[in-house]
Parts: sequence; C-alpha cells; structure tokens
Amino acid sequence: MEPRRSRNVTARAAVPPGVPGAVPEDGETAARARGDGAAGRAGVAVEPLPPGVPEPAPEVAAIEFDRVSKTYPNGVVAVRDVSLSIAPGEFVFIVGPTGTGKSTLMKMIYREELPTSGRVLVDGRDVTRLPARHVPFLRRRVGVVFQDFKLLPRRTARENVAFALEVTGVPSREVPRRVADVLEVVGLAGRADALPGEMSAGEQQRVSIARALVHRPPLLLADEPTGNLDPDTSWEIMQLLSQINLRATTVVVTTHDKMVVDVLRRRVIALDAGAVVRDQRRGRYGG
Repeated sequence: MEPRRSRNVTARAAVPPGVPGAVPEDGETAARARGDGAAGRAGVAVEPLPPGVPEPAPEVAAIEFDRVSKTYPNGVVAVRDVSLSIAPGEFVFIVGPTGTGKSTLMKMIYREELPTSGRVLVDGRDVTRLPARHVPFLRRRVGVVFQDFKLLPRRTARENVAFALEVTGVPSREVPRRVADVLEVVGLAGRADALPGEMSAGEQQRVSIARALVHRPPLLLADEPTGNLDPDTSWEIMQLLSQINLRATTVVVTTHDKMVVDVLRRRVIALDAGAVVRDQRRGRYGG
C-alpha cells in the first residue's frame, strides 16, 4: 500500500457563536489529493473490483449524470434532464425543497433506482448498464449514510459495523481490525459495545457513518445525515464528513441545513422540481 502523503490544511471556516469546533473551509485540498489514488482514500486501499472490471482512469469523474430523467409509474417526475459531473475528492451539497428529487438522484448513484432516460456513471462506468451480478460490488464502493441511521437495534456498534463486512464474505480474521479502525475514525472506539438504544442520536449516526466506511469506499453519500439531530450534533457530524473528505474520499450530502451549507461554503447544486437550477463552486444554501 502506498504511504499516505501529508496534507497541510490551514483554511478554517468561520464558526457561528455556540457552534463547537471548526471545519476546513474548502474541499479543493481534498480534490487535489486525488493523485494519491486508491491507497489515499480514507487512509487505506479501497475494495477491489470484481474480475474483468477495469479500474477507472485517474481523470474520470467520480459521478456523472448525462441528461438523466426519472418518472415514477404513478406519473410523478422526480428528476428532469439532469447533467452534472463531480470530480474525485470533491465535497458537494445537494439542496432544494422536499420532494424535489434529491434522494432519487442519490439512489440512482448506487442503483437503488434506475433512470427513465439518460446515463449515470460512477468512476466512469455506466451503472444503468451494470450487470446485476456486479451491483453488490458497486455498493461496496459507494458508502451510504441515511437520515434514520438504519442500525440493527439488538447489535452493538461493533456488531452493526461488522455485519456489513460479514454479509459480503470478508474473511473473519480481518473483521475485528477493520471494525476497530473505522470506529476509531468516527470517534467511537470507547462505545464499541453500546447498543443503539444506549447511544445518543449523534453517536448512532457516527455508527452509520462507520458502517458506510468499513468497505473503504472512494465515494460516500449522505442523504439528510443531520435531519434528526440538534444543531450542535449536526455540526459535529459535518465536521466528521469534512475530515473524511480530506482523506481524499468524494463526499456528496443532501441537506436542508442552511447554517452548515452557508458556513462551509463548498460546492452547492440546487434542485427545483427535479431540475438543476444552480451549481456554484463555493455556494450558499439560498444562492
């Protein structure tokens, strides 16, 4: 494995009164870090691709939507002719009113939904044409964090994260080390044996993030990750996602959290009625 190059990040976001900590202001440092390749992402190598599927070229977009539309069987048009590209290492907010297509856009990236027309490419591969047998490999390379955590209530933090490895056939001897490593990354090494019901909402979301990271994906999607959290905890979760991004992981977040978007000033893609109406490199929630 390649040694991880050090990165000096000095820019800090202005933090509103009462909000703990500070987050690096700009995702461009992480984008430049993509030259480290797979070994630099999250500090470790990413999951291997199945035999016969080539590694993407370094210059290929992490995510590309090419004239994508999605109409559900009931006639609801969720996404309208969306074309956009997200580079490896970027941190991107997707914002917009409820019901404007943000979650549908995310689901098409990991092929929970298929577009009615157009192409969705991840690491240069058209996931709409991906053979069904390769979809599980795609999902190991795309970590997903949900608003409602989706933890197994009778399993500890350690067991919830380990389960994500066990169901994909990772050798049992590797599981404890990888789980311990990722719980350390999210700051829960001391809570590994706690059940979800014994943890705060913020701790549960950290477990969800750990589970999404345990396969060492180059891409992390977070769909309203702070929707069930108080403002201080929301800020802590966004700090964590920013730190993960600085390890050269591409991070895409859907959110209604205006304060976080306005403070971090990352790239903002705004949707309205399923269409992209704004795409700003250092944007705010409302433009």
